Amino acid sequence: MTSADLIRIACERFDRGEFKQTLARRIAHASESQKAENQAALSRYLTDEIQPALQAMGFRVTRLNVSGEPHPPFLLAERIEDPSLPTVLSYGHGDVVFGDEENWRDGLTPWALVEEGDRWYGRGCADNKGQHSINLMALEQVFQARGQRLGFNCKLLFEMGEEIGSPGLADLCRQYKQALAADIFIASDGPRLSAERPTLFLGSRGCVNFRLHIKARDRAYHSGNWGGLLSNPGTQLANAVASLVDEQGRMKIDALLPPPLTPALRKILSTVVPAGSADDPPMDENWGAEGLTPAERLFGWNTLEVLSFITGNPHQPVNAIPAEATAICQLRFVVGTDWQHLAQHMRQHLDRHGCAHVDVEVLNTSPATRFNPEDPLVNWTLALMQHISGKQPALLPNLGGSLPNDVFADILGLPTLWIPHSYPACGQHAVNEHLLKSVAREGLAIMTGLFWELGEQGRTRLEEHRAYVRQK
Repeated sequence: MTSADLIRIACERFDRGEFKQTLARRIAHASESQKAENQAALSRYLTDEIQPALQAMGFRVTRLNVSGEPHPPFLLAERIEDPSLPTVLSYGHGDVVFGDEENWRDGLTPWALVEEGDRWYGRGCADNKGQHSINLMALEQVFQARGQRLGFNCKLLFEMGEEIGSPGLADLCRQYKQALAADIFIASDGPRLSAERPTLFLGSRGCVNFRLHIKARDRAYHSGNWGGLLSNPGTQLANAVASLVDEQGRMKIDALLPPPLTPALRKILSTVVPAGSADDPPMDENWGAEGLTPAERLFGWNTLEVLSFITGNPHQPVNAIPAEATAICQLRFVVGTDWQHLAQHMRQHLDRHGCAHVDVEVLNTSPATRFNPEDPLVNWTLALMQHISGKQPALLPNLGGSLPNDVFADILGLPTLWIPHSYPACGQHAVNEHLLKSVAREGLAIMTGLFWELGEQGRTRLEEHRAYVRQK
């Protein structure tokens, strides 16, 4: 059996509809983690779908509990064939965002797989049921081809709360650090750079959401009687926000800017062109940091976004000076940013600009991560992806969005390789979410070949990685 033979067999199974049948069954689970009363449905997805598939490959399956407050369920599956073999840790999440069924277009529903041309519609098709189902099928192919063996040790961690911020995941990884110990992390989530181009990304940008608020008084006052005499918190807050980011989206807080892009990062991103697909919105010219390409702005730099701005009653405005104003803002940032002191930097900046009356509150945070793109594991993975797909894969030092990669990179200390099987216009978190059949088939081929070669070359490649780390 060669890698090419195995990939051909996997694709034949895909073409016969075996993968579609499995995905349809998993989409039918309404595993919405945003519904507080939905714990039973979350557990059923693990019990009915993930556990049987892994036990059929000889994995030992355990439900993990986190000390302290209750959290959405977690599942750990382990198959240790030989302690001397490399150990791979993978990850997936079976929860989804709200189905939002009433807003899907006619003929579609979030809980039934519908095929139209190259698209499979259904909630979770792209995020993340379709993606981890591809990886599980690839593992199954290797297991069968090697005579009920993988050729490496494998651990899989599934959670059911990623769409609500992965509550308990970091604590679980600390509590079960030894049980989760591995040599390398390989998983799939998020989008490719484009539908046509296989992609490898090595981490994610971090994210801090924060609230800016002004409360001028306890109630609103008639604008005709008091206009010109009372301060308007909406006007004041608009000016405060304008001091943070200008009319072209350029951040104006030097303390929250990232370090300059290195020549190595610029070289990697020189071959990356974001957006441009048929379903993508056109990029706005002259928006964002000056002197950077679109790829550098998206994957190598920081952005400050205003997510909401409320003053008065936007739905029923009245002739009154509002009592207060609130803006929810977000910092997306790369490795090297002093994000832990955001509140302090924000406070100092606002005070310098005459905005001492603006309160700052940090709401939630997610760290930035980035595995070294010059590590030999990266070049090996890219070469395999190119050989299997016949296409030059895109390498992203980090995803533009955020994932809980910090628990694998920082807490567990693993090299992290993410190979996504979706694309930017998949409708993730929106109505009419879909997975492209062509991308899923290509993703299955790539993952089948990668897992096969891990059994063939894993020891050698990981030793090259360790030697590289020792030299640094």
